[in-house]
Amino acid sequence: MAKKGSAEERDLVHKLWERNFAAMRAPASGGATKRPLPDVVAGNGKLYLAIEVKTTTKDKIYIDGDQIDALLEFSNIFGAKSYIGVKFKYTKWLFLEPENTERTRNGNYKVEKDFALEKGLEIDEIAGIDKQMKFE
Repeated sequence: MAKKGSAEERDLVHKLWERNFAAMRAPASGGATKRPLPDVVAGNGKLYLAIEVKTTTKDKIYIDGDQIDALLEFSNIFGAKSYIGVKFKYTKWLFLEPENTERTRNGNYKVEKDFALEKGLEIDEIAGIDKQMKFE
């Protein structure tokens, strides 16, 4: 699974470079350090993004609450906008703000595919390229 996840992270980094963002995978994210590092960091001089990346072949993703806490801590220090980047099988990248994501009783986070498809932002939206309106 880690190999697939890193391939997806590289794909996202490539897509951000295509949109004129300097972007990189944080090599020590995911527990290799005690520092709060997201999976992907990107910026274009005006907008900075910190993204926790999750991919799955299932219809829902569970995310450890500590990972989101670290994402928010990093974003606060760095001045970045934080997102959970999700990619379900056969879908494009979708991005959710952590505060708009369902928190489970045990403090973790859950993202269901239907919710992400309905409420998630597309890459151009988080890059400030396309201000698509989502209707409630």
